Amino acid sequence: MSKDSVGRESPYIPLGPFKVRLPLIHYKFELPDYLQGLLMCAVDLAAIPLMTELLGMPFEVALAVVMLNGLLYLTHHLLGDPTVPGWITPAVPLLMAYCAQFPIGPERVHALIAFQLMLGVFSIALGATGMAKKVVEYVPSAIKSGIIVGAGLSAVSAVFQVGGKFNVLPWTISITVGIAFYLIFSQHFNALKQRNRFWWNFAKLGILPIVLLAVVVAPLFGEAPWPTIQWGISKPDFAGLWSNYTVFGLGMPPLSMFISALPTMLAVYIIVFGDVLSAKSLLDEAEHIRTDENVDYNPDRAHLIFGARNAFMSIFGPDVAMCGPKWAAMLVVVIERFKGGPKAMKSIIGGVGSFRWGTNTGLLLLPVVTLVQPILGVALALTLLIQGYVSVRLGILEARSQRDLGIAGVIGAVLAIKGASWAFAIGVVLCLLIYGKNFFKGENDGTFAKDLPVPDIKPEPVKPAVRTVAETVVD
Repeated sequence: MSKDSVGRESPYIPLGPFKVRLPLIHYKFELPDYLQGLLMCAVDLAAIPLMTELLGMPFEVALAVVMLNGLLYLTHHLLGDPTVPGWITPAVPLLMAYCAQFPIGPERVHALIAFQLMLGVFSIALGATGMAKKVVEYVPSAIKSGIIVGAGLSAVSAVFQVGGKFNVLPWTISITVGIAFYLIFSQHFNALKQRNRFWWNFAKLGILPIVLLAVVVAPLFGEAPWPTIQWGISKPDFAGLWSNYTVFGLGMPPLSMFISALPTMLAVYIIVFGDVLSAKSLLDEAEHIRTDENVDYNPDRAHLIFGARNAFMSIFGPDVAMCGPKWAAMLVVVIERFKGGPKAMKSIIGGVGSFRWGTNTGLLLLPVVTLVQPILGVALALTLLIQGYVSVRLGILEARSQRDLGIAGVIGAVLAIKGASWAFAIGVVLCLLIYGKNFFKGENDGTFAKDLPVPDIKPEPVKPAVRTVAETVVD
């Protein structure tokens, strides 16, 4: 990257609120991120058992939903949103509990359609009017902190609760997640990368080796069968999807369905709002280290894109996993490589885009689908636990005082136990009781890292990233 491009954005074509970037024209193809995506399509495929269980979908129909959603993942980086999009993961149990109130069949599908369509339209409206950015700015820091922390706690509890994935795959999850955390977050491994080029190149593979390890470890411990590799191209059943699970075959849901879905939609949006906050925090942190690139994350633009995805999927392929603004685990993995400087990753858009091209390729290839099919639960647990770690860390740093942190702890616990609606209501009451007329302002006692001056850290030209701001403060 030339000196005159320091601090600038990667090239793009302006299109209203969007910044169009095309592969190989506006950004470099990043092979390590593509290869990760090729196998991490296992997490996308983990949505299949959710849909077969809740809606009674055949595997091939659920695969059609996953592939359709996979194509829409590409819209984020192509339109200028520098994230790895994914599910609204912490809200999945909330949505499944709501839909389960209706009898399985057309009525339950209508409940899902009504919910997802309203979520999409609501998000688009916030993005189009510019209200999304204002929501991010004006919600008290204690509530923002609590929502992000609560999303992290919900993600972790989903793995370890009774009936969770850990009960089925204890050894595989323990081994693979432990190694993944060492490779991504360990200070020892970070120092090892700086001293040894082999480990630096190994780290560029992200969690690709972890997924391959899970394919072997799970059968060795008797927790999953060995994969039965099949050759060819995947065969999703789009005709069955549109005939039996969309408005084309079932018609539009009645008005009563939209009314009954409203409270759940608002509760899920609170979680989406937390995902937007944490995505912004992650990218802001990366930009402090990669001073050579201006990383432009716009909450309004993000709302327009994931809102449109939800609205589209509600009509063409209702999805229990929903369409969220970020996949926390993989956004962290890509950002950690991005922090290594231009030699590691030229542009964040190249990393997130190449990853999502990889997941789409993996979904098309039957050998890849059948290779990872036995360890879908491991891949899901891995992404949930990384999301939990990152969300709790970022949520705490969102607080501006020790009082904020106390409020956030209560909000986070309530969100994980009682849901987002209760958490938000309790957060508002606590902020009113503790801050009174300073409800929006709160207080700033300088306790947390984001309120301290940011060190002027520049990446080495070849070596991996310097530690994050948070890690510097902890030391």
